[in-house]
Amino acid sequence: MRLSAVGLGWVTEIRTLSFILEIIRLGLTNLRLHLLRSVLTTLGIIFGVGAVITMVAIGEGSTREALKQIERLGARNIIVRSQQPPESGQGSQGSQRSWVSRFGLTYQDLEVLKESMPEAEVIVPLKQVGGEISRDAFRKSSQVFGTTPDFPDVSNIQIARGRYLAREDMDNQSLVAVIGQEVAKELFPFDDPLGNTLRIDTKTVTVVGVLAPVGLSGGAGAALVGRDLNLDVHIPLSTARTVFGDIVMRRSSGSFQASEVQIAEVYIMSKTREAVLLDAARIRRIIDVRHPRLTDIGMIVPFELLSQARKEAQAGKWIAGMIAGISLLVGGIGIMNIMLATVTERTREIGIRRALGATRKHIIWQFLVETSVLSTLGGAVGVAAGLTLSVGLAISVPQLHKLPLLGRFVAMDASMPTHVTTWSVALSFVVAMLTGLIFGLYPAQKAAAQDPIVALRHD
Repeated sequence: MRLSAVGLGWVTEIRTLSFILEIIRLGLTNLRLHLLRSVLTTLGIIFGVGAVITMVAIGEGSTREALKQIERLGARNIIVRSQQPPESGQGSQGSQRSWVSRFGLTYQDLEVLKESMPEAEVIVPLKQVGGEISRDAFRKSSQVFGTTPDFPDVSNIQIARGRYLAREDMDNQSLVAVIGQEVAKELFPFDDPLGNTLRIDTKTVTVVGVLAPVGLSGGAGAALVGRDLNLDVHIPLSTARTVFGDIVMRRSSGSFQASEVQIAEVYIMSKTREAVLLDAARIRRIIDVRHPRLTDIGMIVPFELLSQARKEAQAGKWIAGMIAGISLLVGGIGIMNIMLATVTERTREIGIRRALGATRKHIIWQFLVETSVLSTLGGAVGVAAGLTLSVGLAISVPQLHKLPLLGRFVAMDASMPTHVTTWSVALSFVVAMLTGLIFGLYPAQKAAAQDPIVALRHD
């Protein structure tokens, strides 16, 4: 009895397997007989899945790049900056009061911040000096800052060659400088900058170090800091105060501008990320008391920007998901329309199969297999297209400026960073498969519900 029961079980499983294989074979045969129609039917799914993967990859790549730029400013940093208020325009040169703009952070502000923030890990000031830098006949606008040896700790900059400013430079008010990568290329194209000299206005300083390239040029970080750090020149803060003073004069295109700013920026590093927001709120209160309405003071809190960017990225994912739903909905409607037309075409075939013993369940399964195969193949091709397009954009966009005609309309530094996410690939493929099942269910039920006798009479 037990052997016979086991034998019957095996027979049932074999019959079930052969039934499934036969249904799949019939479904694939019908799709192959109408190959062009099958391909056109899947285009909606292919475009939908491919577009979703590509859009999410572009959005994720841009978001990651922006977050990377913001993180380079330091997630524990709070940057307080001097900024020219709107009402401080330049007047005539009749008196010093009229042509010198005085605004921003003062030495006293710096002392108050140090006294009020004893728990800060480090507080680093920057003082801008000089109107231009030059070497031989080459001249360019100055981007020189006096600072302390702690600046690399708060700015994440690295030294490529030589050394950074030392405590001895501060104590001795040394005329030494550390230059950015672009400054080294422009002023020393054929010479070793280390040990050579350059001029800041009329003062000569010796180059002791070259900064490693900073990837902020043209990015979100450059926009936040307000300058390209690769063009920076750093000198000791003590030298900046005693040798260069507080007034910076610039001449360009026949115009003259002078400003008196004691401290350009102050970097304040909190002990932990959790303390950043509380420290930022306290600093805002301190600055608001000393500079009402903050018209000449600005604050950058990278941690706040980081949180905001992540929220916007999350919103972007929801938008991409909605677009995915709409795209795949259109593809599913296309499948349903084609399958409904197929039911009408194959009415006589359905009647013959029912007359030969096929049940309604058999008819439903045959149609569901066909729609599932269409949506699965469409989803697979869409995934391949999306991955190819995502990688292709990241590689090809930076090369577009080299093309003969199109290159004139594309910037030299144009780029489109992409990052393919696993969830977008998996979700779009699964939704594509479900789309075939859901939208194929009604045509399958309609086919199975036909009267066999009526179906046999159909021409």
